[in-house]
Amino acid sequence: MKSILTLLFIVLSAPIVFAQDVANAILGTWKNGEGTGHIEIYKTTSGHYAGKIVWLKEPIDEETGKPKLDKRNPDKSKRTVPTLGLVNLHGFTYDPKDKEWNGFIYDPKNGKEYDCRAELKDANTLKVRGYIGISLIGRTDTWTRLK
Repeated sequence: MKSILTLLFIVLSAPIVFAQDVANAILGTWKNGEGTGHIEIYKTTSGHYAGKIVWLKEPIDEETGKPKLDKRNPDKSKRTVPTLGLVNLHGFTYDPKDKEWNGFIYDPKNGKEYDCRAELKDANTLKVRGYIGISLIGRTDTWTRLK
């Protein structure tokens, strides 16, 4: 009887473990399409996925000679926050039906936040689409996983 219950538990929990593995496939460090930044995607304590800028091709502001800041942020109190280390992806959850992650992306170049969806094309290619309202009005960027 004990072995039957153990087997039943394993069979019933396998889809949950598999779904978590698929959802966690987004974790890692990704190079944006322009090659100007690296974003580390991680899982938060709340179970959502988020991403932060961990490398910039040009981390220094040419005008000031100091690290680039989030100077276009609509919240004036955040304009002194360095771009390097900035969380620019947040609130992402995995949708197993559509096989994509949905959340929000912040663009420090213009200080705007967009709805966002991300989809793995293969293990090392992530299609990231930021959009306003409906996904037809937006832009897609292809990110490459860093080894």
